[in-house]
Amino acid sequence: MGARGAKDMKPNYGNWIPQWLVYATWTGTILSLLLACCLLASPAWGWKALGLALGGLFVYAACWAVWLVKAYRAFSYSGSRRVSRRIVDKVAELVDIPEGGTGLDIGCGSGALTIACARRNPHARMVGCDSWGKKYAYSISLCQANAEAEGVANVDFQEADARHLCFPDATFDAVTSNYVFHNIAGVKKQDLLMEALRVLKPGGVFAIHDLMGERAYGDMNAFLGTLCGLGYDEAWLIDTMNGEILSAEEARSLKLEHSMLLVGRK
Repeated sequence: MGARGAKDMKPNYGNWIPQWLVYATWTGTILSLLLACCLLASPAWGWKALGLALGGLFVYAACWAVWLVKAYRAFSYSGSRRVSRRIVDKVAELVDIPEGGTGLDIGCGSGALTIACARRNPHARMVGCDSWGKKYAYSISLCQANAEAEGVANVDFQEADARHLCFPDATFDAVTSNYVFHNIAGVKKQDLLMEALRVLKPGGVFAIHDLMGERAYGDMNAFLGTLCGLGYDEAWLIDTMNGEILSAEEARSLKLEHSMLLVGRK
C-alpha cells in the first residue's frame, strides 16, 4: 500500500460493548412490548396476567438497553467521552521500555494498548498477544491493520493464552494488560498475575489494569506483600476510579467498580 493509502486509513479499535448485543437487546425490548400489548388486549384474564408479566420484563429490558447504549457511546474511541482511549493512554504512560527492549501486552484485543505503548517507546518493540476467538469482533488481522493505520511499525501480534503464556521466563522488559483477566473463567486471578509476571525480566516494569475487587482477586494487599517477599523492587496499586482516570460516579455508571492498576518493577 502506498504512503497516501496508509495515511487515509483509520484505525478501528471496536468497542468493549459488542454492537450485536446492543441491537439484540433493543430488538428483544421492542418485541416484549408488542407482545405485552397484544396479551393485555385479550379478553382472557390469563392472557392479561401474562401480558402484565411481559410488561415487567419490558421495563427491565428497556433499562438494560438504555444502559447498553450509554456504555457503547462512552467506550467508543470516536465518541465524546472516549473512556476507552483515556484508560489506554493512562496505562501506556506507565510503560517504559529500554532501548532495544521488548514489551508484552496480554489480551491485546484490537491492539489499542499495544500500539499506544509502541508509539510511546519508538526505540523498542511491543508484542500483543490474545486468544481472540468469536466472543469479540477482534482478530490478529485487525490489530495489524490498526498498527498500519496508526503508522506504528514496532509491533508484532501473535496468538497466546494468558493462562499459560507461550514465552520463556524473563523474556520481556515490560508487561501490561487492560481489563482482561476478569473475563477469564476457571482460574484464580492472582495466578494469572503471577503468570504474567513470570515472563518479565528482573528490572522490568509492569502495568496491569483490571476490576480487582476482593471477590474476584482476593486480598491484593497480601499479593503486594508476596511480590515484596519475592524481591520485587516496587509494587503498588492505583485506584483508577478516584479521579485518576474515572470519577467514582462515572466508574459506577459504567460498571467499572474496583478498577485498579497494579504497577511496579520486578
